[in-house]
Amino acid sequence: MKDRPPDLDDHTLHQALHAWNITAVTLTHAPVGFGDHHWTVTDQHTRRWFITVADLTAKPHCGPTPATAWHGLRQAMTTSATLPLDFVAAPVSTPEGETLRRLGPHYALSVFPFLDGTTGHFGDPVTRPDRTATLTLLAHLHRTKPPAATPICQPALPSRAYLTAALTSLRTLWTGGPFAEPARALTAQHATGLHHRLAEFDRRAATPHGTPVITHGEPHPGNLMRLENRHILLDWDTVGLAAPERDLWLVAQDDQDLAHYTEISGRPVDHSALELYRLRWALDDMAAFLHWFRSPHTRTPDTEQAWTGFTETLSALTGTTMGTDPTAAP
Repeated sequence: MKDRPPDLDDHTLHQALHAWNITAVTLTHAPVGFGDHHWTVTDQHTRRWFITVADLTAKPHCGPTPATAWHGLRQAMTTSATLPLDFVAAPVSTPEGETLRRLGPHYALSVFPFLDGTTGHFGDPVTRPDRTATLTLLAHLHRTKPPAATPICQPALPSRAYLTAALTSLRTLWTGGPFAEPARALTAQHATGLHHRLAEFDRRAATPHGTPVITHGEPHPGNLMRLENRHILLDWDTVGLAAPERDLWLVAQDDQDLAHYTEISGRPVDHSALELYRLRWALDDMAAFLHWFRSPHTRTPDTEQAWTGFTETLSALTGTTMGTDPTAAP
């Protein structure tokens, strides 16, 4: 996230890092990514670390409440830390073996070695060589025996309640902040299309889709790092047992890509499952954006980015074209 959480100060982070025997000499907020909060740290031994603070109220894929999200996120971090794969950017454990620490009622801290590589951004164009490299990593991941802690990722929408709440409150003013009413207006205009896509999702999700494997969940360019001569997968909070197409739809662009994956993994690709997870992603994003705009918020770089994501996602779901300026929304 670009914005620092206003209710989390540096002193709290310094104290929490002691669980890893890290004394932070420098602690610098890193305005990167979208969802979690990040800092870079230099410790008393001049080692560098990358720390992540998750808001447990905004992790529906881990659990609908802070308590259940804490449990789900801890499972995910434990899973990534025990995977026997050299392309996993896994969290560091404390001397007691913990990969996650609570910070108050709704934050959780994890610590990672600092990796001095380069990443892209979600939505960046991906070359065939990079797609091939990513699909190779995924094929090896999907063939790996899942650790005991691996969460189960059902096809159901984890944040469906947010979407349902928004669609059933379109006749009531939304007062969360500057993007609330423009979001309500656009959602009301396209509500029929959203209901149709939800019904389509339910039909697709009702069909079984093969044997589940361990999946990353979000292998897009923003979570793929080039480090020297290899690729590293970042951000394993979405790891879970699911159909392999949960990963593949985000990477493969044509039959040649899919054939390469099948050759390495030994698994045929289910095209209907690709469409299921493509639709699931869009609906889940829509639910998250609507929840954000219905909740208290102000105009910040993060909410402006969320508005752009909201209008682009709504356009993709409904097959319509719309602007991204909230003041121009109907």
